[in-house]
Amino acid sequence: MGTIGFVGLGNMGRHMATRIAQAGHDLVVFDIKDLQRKPLEAAGAKWVDSVGAVADVADTVIVSLPTPAIVDQVLAGDQGLISGSAVRVIIDTSTTGPSVSKRLADTLLARDIRLVDAPVSGGVTGAEQGTLTVMASGQADAYAQAEPLLKIIGKNIFYLGPEPGQGQMMKTINNTLCAAATLASFEGLVLGSKAGLDPKTMLDIINVSSGRNFATEVKIPQCILHRDFPMRFTTELLHKDVKLCIEEGARLGVPMWVSDMARQMLSFAIGQGMGADDYARVIQLYENWGATQFGNAR
Repeated sequence: MGTIGFVGLGNMGRHMATRIAQAGHDLVVFDIKDLQRKPLEAAGAKWVDSVGAVADVADTVIVSLPTPAIVDQVLAGDQGLISGSAVRVIIDTSTTGPSVSKRLADTLLARDIRLVDAPVSGGVTGAEQGTLTVMASGQADAYAQAEPLLKIIGKNIFYLGPEPGQGQMMKTINNTLCAAATLASFEGLVLGSKAGLDPKTMLDIINVSSGRNFATEVKIPQCILHRDFPMRFTTELLHKDVKLCIEEGARLGVPMWVSDMARQMLSFAIGQGMGADDYARVIQLYENWGATQFGNAR
């Protein structure tokens, strides 16, 4: 495939980049922090000193970045990928929302660069194991070029068609459903704890019943039941995704009342200093209000 580029080596990006390097691809990488330089060089990647340096040598570049503003800067800024001499396809695994993705696709296409928006779901564990769900859209020939790389980082690959932003639309819907179900689960489980129900037994029952969801099956057993609270996805990033979805709902005239309640709760948690924490810690607000605790340390 020639040289592949990767920009953004945070909690998700570092694992995806590592898998691509270990698959034998000629990989160049960059991040504003050099925390992952040694591990990625050990995996076979070459570290370069700027976004532009990636775009000057890599025909296909993958990005994994935290916010729409940063994606905009990295892709289309004065020193961004758009200025590179080699790049022809950009695969954006970030969550920017469909409106931003459509605008960037048009901007890049004017410079003969095609955008595949390919946001992912599955968290840090999925990124490390290569089992992410990928929701991709973009021109068919660009997607065909991206697909072999997407199969390295993901297990469930969905192509949603040539219209830019459709992958982003699906991702924001997914994360908004996750947020609403998670917060509802927090409420119910804290209530059960206050009433004297055993935490694990509650999860065992819910997970073979109609109340099960990602939070009860994965997030809460792995991150909360034993009071571990590992860093996997921040409260502020989940809030960002829900906000993007609600904005699309307003643009298309679709009411999202329950989703907006979830957004408000996440916004409150950010105001309480939890923005940089994994969103699992939001359960502690409910525990404080209920004067109880769900789960116990190992």
